[in-house]
Amino acid sequence: MADKISFIALSTSGTPIRRITVSRRFLRSLVLLLMLGCAGVGWLVYDYTQVKFAQGDNQALLQELNSRKEELSTQRHQIKNFAAQINQLKDELVALHDFENKIRIIANIERKSNQDGLFGIGGSIPEDLDTTVPLQERHDSLIREMHEQTQQLDMARINQESGFSSLLGSLEEQRNLLACTPAIRPVDGWVTSTFGYRESPFTGLREFHKGLDIANRSGTPILATADGIVAYTGRKGLLGKVIVIDHGHGFVTRYGHIKKALKKRGESVKRGEAIALMGNTGRSTGPHVHYEIKLNGVPVNPKKYILN
Repeated sequence: MADKISFIALSTSGTPIRRITVSRRFLRSLVLLLMLGCAGVGWLVYDYTQVKFAQGDNQALLQELNSRKEELSTQRHQIKNFAAQINQLKDELVALHDFENKIRIIANIERKSNQDGLFGIGGSIPEDLDTTVPLQERHDSLIREMHEQTQQLDMARINQESGFSSLLGSLEEQRNLLACTPAIRPVDGWVTSTFGYRESPFTGLREFHKGLDIANRSGTPILATADGIVAYTGRKGLLGKVIVIDHGHGFVTRYGHIKKALKKRGESVKRGEAIALMGNTGRSTGPHVHYEIKLNGVPVNPKKYILN
């Protein structure tokens, strides 16, 4: 009976009711089955817990994946917007370049020969970026093209800035030249003697008259015909009292037979500003102003420089 174990069931009064005998092998098998059952239950609990954790991780990964997809979609949308803006900037630069060319044509200002085209040597305009192509297919290609065109746009910006600076300098020079070019009548009145050869009213001999004589009442204001600086006031031989203005760029005007100078030597004057009063000083037949223009020291016909 060493391999068997007996169990006796007792009543409530303590008297035996039934005797149960099992072998030790059966008992060990039963214990083993119980242990395996507990282990299986434990494994099921563990596996269920892992599945729950995995579901939580999968949910988090799914949310992150959706977030990345939204972020990628937003980035692709921004890339297309940037590409469209690059196209727009390129169009605006081309329009500015065309505008500069029109101004140069109107002002008769040529471009420097050493200036390259707007987009570098050759000046060819890059083709517009295709913003309709699906970025899933050409993401890297579009970004590479955008990078290349931004470099070209930067070069175009530098060239356009240089072009406008050059144009501004030329226009400023022309403006100064126009401001310093005689362009109006020095005084209202009657032209009594023109530029060129004439018979002298004093000697009757043929002589070359270097200016324009304009007569009016004594004391009539005489105006500067261009911007400049008073170079001389005083007497000058047969011209009597004179005032001389240096306008720069080779232009000098002289006003003779004046009664009184209203400006002093070294003072700046503007076109249309009164500089003297008409008189009858020097050798003169009556109140008038002898108006001369010299260009690089050579007398020129004042009538060609009267626009009013």
